[in-house]
Amino acid sequence: MQRLTSILYPLITLAVVLLVWHFSVVLLQVPDYILTTPGAVLRTLWSYFVDGSIWRHIGYTVSATLIGYVIGSTLALVLGALLAESRTFEKFVYPLLIAIQATPKVALAPLILVWFGFGIASKVVLVVLICFFPLFINTIAGIRRVDPDLIDACRAFKASRWYVFRHVKLPGAASDIFAGLQIGVALSLIGTVVGELVSSEAGLGYLIGSAAVNLNVSTMFAGVILLAAFGITGSQLVRWLHRRVVFWEAGRAADTRADS
Repeated sequence: MQRLTSILYPLITLAVVLLVWHFSVVLLQVPDYILTTPGAVLRTLWSYFVDGSIWRHIGYTVSATLIGYVIGSTLALVLGALLAESRTFEKFVYPLLIAIQATPKVALAPLILVWFGFGIASKVVLVVLICFFPLFINTIAGIRRVDPDLIDACRAFKASRWYVFRHVKLPGAASDIFAGLQIGVALSLIGTVVGELVSSEAGLGYLIGSAAVNLNVSTMFAGVILLAAFGITGSQLVRWLHRRVVFWEAGRAADTRADS
């Protein structure tokens, strides 16, 4: 029943939003170049799928996002773990990373395009920069939040530093790490779209930017819907992986519900 309501409530909300959107446009006679009906957006989206022109843009955006997300997440996890384990390394590297994070990525976009060109490489770099920091911070916080008594108990039995990290600290920080991964999904899409809007040869951001020049609102909304769908799918996938990997938390939550 709980699973049914978790699906039903968002569908009801979506239906209400679409109805309000449709009747607002129709009753207020809003011009098409300002806002169009949901039906017109769906027809435009369907036409792109029928003629196949949308697949090039989808492939470009998804490729840049996935590559950048994997690279950025890997770097964030490795550097976060190193900084959590070494205060000396933190003193050297952390200020530089904070400076990079504090710099607006939109301001860096033109410079990145000059360095890496107008192809997919520049979008990948933007995604790496944008999705890196949430996971980086969460990894440090999660590892340092592990119960010190557990670490001391392992060391009392002469456990190696690598053993403690692998079997105590990393599992203890898993939820924080997955929270950072989930935030990174949405941010990675933002990074790709920013790069495509600045300058690109393809992609959903490029499609939206081109449509904006021509005041083609239906195409703009079609691109936004696809980006939202990819963001939701990616977020749900990370949540699914979280439940599978950090399985002991799911069992603990089930026990808590049973006791209550």
